[in-house]
Amino acid sequence: MVKLEDAVIARLSSHGTNFEVLVDPELALNLRSGQSVDIKNVLAIDKIFKDSKKGDKASEEMVQKAFGTTDVLSAAEQIIRRGEIQITTEQRRKMRDERLRQIVALISRRSINPQTGLPHPPARIESAMEEARVHVEVFKSAEEQLPAIVKALQPILPLKFEVRRIAVKIPPTHVGRALKAVKGFATVKQEQWLDDGSWAAVVEIPAGVQAEFFDKLNELTRGEAQTKVL
Repeated sequence: MVKLEDAVIARLSSHGTNFEVLVDPELALNLRSGQSVDIKNVLAIDKIFKDSKKGDKASEEMVQKAFGTTDVLSAAEQIIRRGEIQITTEQRRKMRDERLRQIVALISRRSINPQTGLPHPPARIESAMEEARVHVEVFKSAEEQLPAIVKALQPILPLKFEVRRIAVKIPPTHVGRALKAVKGFATVKQEQWLDDGSWAAVVEIPAGVQAEFFDKLNELTRGEAQTKVL
């Protein structure tokens, strides 16, 4: 739970009344962007206010009318998701920088330069975003913003989003360590356990992480994993 002195106000106007809660700005942003966040950790105090600066608490009748419940956590989550979050200039800058890094990482991992077949370096992607004057929204997830940003970048940066299908076979002595890593990188489309205890599968990964995927798999299996690009 965030300290009161570090909290900011989340406010929603409904039924002619302002409703406010005091929140951790970063966790509130994560909640709004669809991440799984415990609302108890977002709130500095389990209260719904009409005016948090004056300590003027909203009545249960007001909360029920506006949110259909008197449960503080449920109403607070609605306020955070639908309302405005008042953050400082410095907080906004930090959040924008973090969101920018997330967007750059997504583009770097999921796309390749069609001229080279390799992913663009993050610094090149960030430079192209500056050149295209891309606006990064702090209250939208990286995933939500990705389509519009990619469209803005394409006249400047050659991008190709490609999925690679790869057949993988991991010997039994390395399955325990390698299986979790494979599923972290890839979407498993088919899988089976072989009679000797090996794990075989067909997986899909973004083209941009192919080299990283092979390196990790070789590291975890001491080069004994078998792979084939389909």
